[in-house]
This record gives sequence, structure tokens and C-alpha cells, in this order.
Amino acid sequence: MPLPLTRFLTGLTLLLGALSLGSCRDSGGIDPEPTGPTPYTLKVPAGFPTPVIPADNPLTNEGVALGRMLFYEKQLSSTGTMSCGSCHQQDKAFTDGLAKAVGVDGVANPRGTMSLANVLWSNTLTWDGAFSTLESQALKPLENPIELHQPLTVSVSKLQNTTTYPPLFLAAFGTRTITNDLVLKALTQFERTMISGNSRFDKYLANGRQGFTADERAGLVLYTTHISPGSVRGAECFHCHTQPLMSSNYEGKFFNNGLDLTFSDPGRGSITKLAVDNGKFIAPTLRNITLTAPYMHDGRFKTLEEVLDHYSDHVQMASPGLDNMLLTGINSLPFGTHMDLTATEKRQVIAFLKTLTDSTFVTDRRFSNPL
Repeated sequence: MPLPLTRFLTGLTLLLGALSLGSCRDSGGIDPEPTGPTPYTLKVPAGFPTPVIPADNPLTNEGVALGRMLFYEKQLSSTGTMSCGSCHQQDKAFTDGLAKAVGVDGVANPRGTMSLANVLWSNTLTWDGAFSTLESQALKPLENPIELHQPLTVSVSKLQNTTTYPPLFLAAFGTRTITNDLVLKALTQFERTMISGNSRFDKYLANGRQGFTADERAGLVLYTTHISPGSVRGAECFHCHTQPLMSSNYEGKFFNNGLDLTFSDPGRGSITKLAVDNGKFIAPTLRNITLTAPYMHDGRFKTLEEVLDHYSDHVQMASPGLDNMLLTGINSLPFGTHMDLTATEKRQVIAFLKTLTDSTFVTDRRFSNPL
């Protein structure tokens, strides 16, 4: 069925803007077929890795605009009530504020929603690294019975039967025939533009390391310091949350961070089927961390204070496969048993983490709902 008039007008506006049709009419006053999509200019923050864009899915203005509409399109769900944007909300750095994501049928996912910030650089996607490309990952939430719960072929049929989408696919991909592959390509083009690199920390680095408070500077030192018991105190954060992306997504590394002695969720082990990988998860980005609570794969910690208390005092040191940096990272040997951060050190690390908030990212209209 056709979409409501407001959606049609929105889609038509995006199409006209992308193609500049008003200046391209021939002498007969008839709009020509599009000559091809225009390349999208991706602005990469200073110090970030060079992005790798799939050769078969280059970024274009038309593809990104289409992907943005699809990201917020509720007709991609079986009930017509949810979209990708329902669980990936911009004001929460594209998370949802829930301990565990909830799908169209009201069923909770075993894990929480991950941020899409800087997903462009991720080559290990989801908490357990089940996917290596955005295109392959994008299909799962669309069809998963506890997420949007609709076969992509059904979604394609719905989109094809509108007046809005065939012209947008023509502009982006040169065809009015909508396919599963083209839907996934458009969605992931949009997702690859979600770059967050304008936090106070980024400005601090750009300005010659000027502009931090004493606590923020001390927190950064703790974040980036490897513990040498008896001489150098640290928090070991950088081993798992690597600069500049503050994550391990783009390195393909997984960690057991001592949450449990036994694992109701095997994490990476569910993919590799190796016991040594049980309880290991990706280290998600700490960028915009103040906006993405609750924390951990199952949302068990509500605040950053609880997170720091865990790493300082409550790591399960006998957890099978515990990461070595936590096993040996004890600040107060010979009598300490955990990392043993002081109350002041915890406060300082949190002060630094707060500088990773990118207020422009969560208000940028390029990522907002156009529908």
C-alpha cells in the first residue's frame, strides 16, 4: 500500500535534492533518467584509521539518503511498529537505554543494544563477533524473531509496493527493482557515515593537550597506564579499549573481564565452540559512554561508578580464561587481590570517560529521522 502523503513528500524531497532535477530537464520538459549516484564525501577525524569501504558498495549521496530512510522505516518490522532506529536511538549514541533489547513481540534479547558510533571501522560485529561485515550483520536484526521479526523478502515487497521507494532505489542503484541485497547495501551505507570524533577529548588532543581539568588529566593517565605494582599505578583500560576508537571492534579481540565464574552466555564461545572462548566478549567503544548506560553485554551495571567498582574490587579472579591484564593488574601488591583503585582514582577515570561524549554526534541532523 502507498505510504502516507508526508512520507511520500519526504522521500520525494530527498530524491529531488540528490539528483538536482530542477536543473537537469531536457528541452521537452521531461525529467531524464538519473545518470548515476554521486560520491559521498566522508570526513574522517584526525588520527582515526583509514576507512575501508567495500568495493561493491561505495558510499553515495543517494545511497546514504536512502539508507537513512530505511533505518527509520517501520515497515521493515512485522508489526509496522519498530525500525532499526527504535533500538538505536540517536540521543543515546544509537543505543536504547535498556539492559536487554526488546523486539516487536515484546521479547527481550539475551544481550543489550550496541552503539553504532564508528561502526565503519568494525570488522567484528555484535558482542560475540558473529559477523565480519556490516552487510552480513544488518540482516540479523531485520529477520530475527526477537527483533524486527520479518523476512527481508516481505520487507522488499512492502517497499516495492510504494510510490516512495522505487524512485529512491533508482537514484541510488540505477534500478526501480528493490532487492534484499540493495536494502542491506543502503542501510549499511548510512551506518558507515555515523562517525563520532568531536568529543572534548578529541579537542584536547587537537589543542596540544590543553583544556582538561586536573581530574580529567589524571584519569587519562590512569586509563593509559600499565600497572607496575609498587611503583606505577594504573587502570589498564587501554588494553581492551584501544585509542582512538576506544574499542576492540576493529581489532577482532575478545575478553573475559571477570564478570562471572560460570557463563550462562558463552559469548565468543558460542561462535567458535571453544571452551577457551567462553565468557569472552568484544570490548565496545567507550566513546559517548555516558549516554549508553546500562553497561556490559547484559546491562548489569547501571552506572559508571558500578563499572569502576567492578574492575577495581569485584573481578572474579578465578573466572576461567580471565584476561591476563586483570589477573596480574594489581596496584597494591603484596597484599592486594584486585586492581584496588582508590576512590579518588575511580573518580578521575570517570572524569576522563565523560570527556568522550560527542554532543555534535547525538544532535547531527544527518543521522536523525527524516520520515
